[in-house]
Amino acid sequence: MKKIHLLLSALLLIVFVACGDDENDYYIDPNSNPTPIQTDPRQSTGPDIAKYSIEFPALAGGNSEVIVHETTINSTTNKQAINYSLEWDHDKKATRWVCYKMYNEVNTSSWNRNNWANGDPWAYDPDVPELEQQATYSELSKSTPIKSQFPNSTYYQKGHILASADRLCSKEANGQTFYMTNIYPMVPNFNEKIWATMENRVRIWGKQADTLFVCKGGTIDKESNIVDRTKGNHIVPKYFYMALLSKKGNSLKAMAFWIQHQDKSTWNPINSYAITIADLQQKTSIDFFCNLPDDIENQVENIDHTQMLKDWGLN
Repeated sequence: MKKIHLLLSALLLIVFVACGDDENDYYIDPNSNPTPIQTDPRQSTGPDIAKYSIEFPALAGGNSEVIVHETTINSTTNKQAINYSLEWDHDKKATRWVCYKMYNEVNTSSWNRNNWANGDPWAYDPDVPELEQQATYSELSKSTPIKSQFPNSTYYQKGHILASADRLCSKEANGQTFYMTNIYPMVPNFNEKIWATMENRVRIWGKQADTLFVCKGGTIDKESNIVDRTKGNHIVPKYFYMALLSKKGNSLKAMAFWIQHQDKSTWNPINSYAITIADLQQKTSIDFFCNLPDDIENQVENIDHTQMLKDWGLN
């Protein structure tokens, strides 16, 4: 089978004008106002960026709101850019997903998490009502996980969606990763082991690509996919996922991780949790990378699983 990037290169020349690591590389014309690659009516309930930025999935609508966090990503030049975006469900009081991009400028390290004078700067998201969010210091660590599901854990940790280590380009960008809307309850054996392993691999892939488009989250929409609730009645997802789309030159490749939230000290290699985007969409009912033209979206999402593993170095 020919690699999918050979089939897509002509179309990608039209879709992606800029080939560098600029945060604007998803514009049709980076010198003009943002223009949607295609118009998806599901995106009409969100901000303009949700209509053209490739990392965005289809919006849920209803009482969900898209929150976009912009900040300084280069302390030397004081350059401002989108740090990450999320969809907050005001009824469920939970984050459905977080999406962001990785490219050269945000992959640099000019800040260290250990530099925070008073420890990790956990904070409420200023764009979401505080009473809807998990408490910063008194909720997860004092919530006892359900024993039948998490027999080895006595508390939940604050599990980042956008990893702190993914945003060391500036103090300001790193600080926003500690907002409680970017946090899920995770047991230590999950957060510190398999989730951290996946995060590390994503960082490697982010440095190998011109741009890596990322959407990550936990399952909040079905009771069958919710394993527990915290003492503040916040959702503990039963499953977590990552949807990845890598652009390098005129080639695209996509894949996903889908993994059950468990209390295991030993985990399988990450390739055992790798699935296609099409499979992830069936499991989550979320349409990822919906701002791509339909023909390109269908090809990258429905790639043969064996070829997908090979393309991502997981075979």
